[in-house]
Amino acid sequence: MFRHILFILILSLILTSCGGAAPAEEPAATAPVEEPATPSEEPATIEPTVDPFEASTPTASPTEILSTPTATLLPPLDLPALLPNAPALLPWDGQPTYLGDSQPGFDFRVMYDPDVWALTDDQFGYPAIGHREIPSCVISVTSGRGLPANISVEQDVLYTDTVTLYVGTAFENGVKKFVTYTGGDGIIVTGFMVSFEEQADACLADAETVVTTLRSVPASLATPEQ
Repeated sequence: MFRHILFILILSLILTSCGGAAPAEEPAATAPVEEPATPSEEPATIEPTVDPFEASTPTASPTEILSTPTATLLPPLDLPALLPNAPALLPWDGQPTYLGDSQPGFDFRVMYDPDVWALTDDQFGYPAIGHREIPSCVISVTSGRGLPANISVEQDVLYTDTVTLYVGTAFENGVKKFVTYTGGDGIIVTGFMVSFEEQADACLADAETVVTTLRSVPASLATPEQ
């Protein structure tokens, strides 16, 4: 009986040690990788960046770029009517523009043809004579003054039997703009400027017939300014 019980106990131990192995642990579940979602709409259009300074600057048209500003012309002089039965020449008298270089008590005098010139004031209110046939051809009194940097001057000398005149021809970008005549007869020194906008040569030719008659006269005998 004892042997029978011992046999059953040993048999139970053998069967227990030969049992199936424990199931291996399964690896931890890995989270599924999500595929990127396909956008259902088209991507938004990116607007280009605008420079505020460029946007605020107007763009000129080709016509505006190529156009050249037009110079503002001075208004024509108001010339008096031709005098009936006027003499061949009339005097234009005035105070010398270089008083420090002139003897006191003397004025300048030039003679002009009243059929060609008319005594008046220039656009700045100074005494002048204006040409009756050539618009804007004017002889006015002047004295030395500075010039803009874009003005160049050619110098010359004009001699007559009684006066010496220093001639300055002013050019702007190669275009003749005006001419000055400065001189005297040893008693007075004065200056004239001949300005023009057209027919420069014809204007200067007529003007030189006037300024070369320059001489001094006692102020007491000068023709009163009109």
